[in-house]
Amino acid sequence: MSSWEVRRGRAIGVDVGRARVGVASSDPDGLLATPVATLRRDARHGRDLGELVRHVDEHEAVVVYVGLPVNLRGEHTPSTQDALDYAARLERALGAAGRPVPVHLVDERLSTVTAQAGLRSAGRTVKDSRSVIDQAAAVAILQAAIDEQRRTGAWAGQPATTEETP
Repeated sequence: MSSWEVRRGRAIGVDVGRARVGVASSDPDGLLATPVATLRRDARHGRDLGELVRHVDEHEAVVVYVGLPVNLRGEHTPSTQDALDYAARLERALGAAGRPVPVHLVDERLSTVTAQAGLRSAGRTVKDSRSVIDQAAAVAILQAAIDEQRRTGAWAGQPATTEETP
C-alpha cells in the first residue's frame, strides 16, 4: 500500500489565520474531531510549524487537512494564498522531520462562522473566545473532511502540492 492511500488513523485539522493557527485531531477511526491547541502564528521564524509538526507526530496522524479560505462562490480570497503557502511549508516541514504524511486543502467556507455560532449558543462571546474560535474552526474543518473521507473512501480535498508520492 502506498503511503498516500487512505488508511485508518488520526487526522489533524488546521485553521490558518494571520495571528493564530487552530489545531484539531480526530479519533483513530476518523469519526469525531476534537480541539487540540491554538498556536501563535510565527511567520518570521516558523515556530508554529514546528509545534504543528510535533502535534502531528504526537497524535501519529496519517493525514493533515488545512482549511482553504474561499468566498461563497468558491473563489480565492486574500487569505487563500496564505493558506496554500502554509500547507506547502507544513508538508515540507513534515518531510524534513521524517514524518511525511499527506497534507490536503479543504474548503473552509463558513468554518469560523459555524464556530462563532456554536460558541454564542454556549453562552460565550466572540471577544472572549478568540483562541477557542480558532480551535473550533479547526474542528469544523476536520469534521467536514473526515465525514467526506468516510463517504468517499478517499482523502478529502486536494493535495497541498502536486507531489503525491514520497
